[in-house]
Amino acid sequence: MPADPTPPAVPAVPLCPSDALADGGDAHVFDLLEHGQPVRAFVLRHDGRVVGYLNRCAHVPAEMDWQPGKFLDDSGRWILCSIHGAAYDPASGHCVAGPCAGRRLRALRVDEHAGQVHWYPEDYLRPAFES
Repeated sequence: MPADPTPPAVPAVPLCPSDALADGGDAHVFDLLEHGQPVRAFVLRHDGRVVGYLNRCAHVPAEMDWQPGKFLDDSGRWILCSIHGAAYDPASGHCVAGPCAGRRLRALRVDEHAGQVHWYPEDYLRPAFES
């Protein structure tokens, strides 16, 4: 019997309760491994939708939050890099201003259901602590 070519479904990793993410508010920051190397990521709520990205500026690979979980400007409209001043559209991760023009943040596959926000690992992005 031939092997099933469909890879097994990757289980979702619960990150935080849905109500922990206020629209335009602080993000939930978490650790993961990219190709086995530690990296931080974040999820936040923008226009009612949860989005997730690696915590890495597209200009220079540095963490962007100016304080833990603080990614958005005062208006809650843009994700800002605290080091370079790059501005990103939270809905798409595209750079809209600054030294990263034309680039984008690395998006994560996230969703929310049953009152919980979840992240879905990929081949090269794995949980930092697997049980």
